[in-house]
Amino acid sequence: MNELFIKFIEKLASIDNTALFAASIFPYAIFLFYLYKIKSVNNLIKTGYTLTVLFVFITIVVSFYTLNYYNKTLVEVDFFHGLAESFLTLSDFIILFGFIRLLNSLEVNNS
Repeated sequence: MNELFIKFIEKLASIDNTALFAASIFPYAIFLFYLYKIKSVNNLIKTGYTLTVLFVFITIVVSFYTLNYYNKTLVEVDFFHGLAESFLTLSDFIILFGFIRLLNSLEVNNS
């Protein structure tokens, strides 16, 4: 069982996931479309999820830069990898603060 699992993981690691990564923008765009239609969700949450698209864009740009300038992948250049990931952290914090604001605005009904 353990050997079968290791072979499965090795097979997954050998698959190029670039097309899957590019195709994932479509379901996320549909998610954002319907998220913006919900009136009970505040704008901070919507902005945070939208900033995740900015994170993806920044990651792609920085990846091209590190490949062309350093001839290394983004993961191999710590400074630029951290810079790109900081945009994800920023969007996560904005989403968190949006949900905190949403929870604080709900009326508590004690029975």
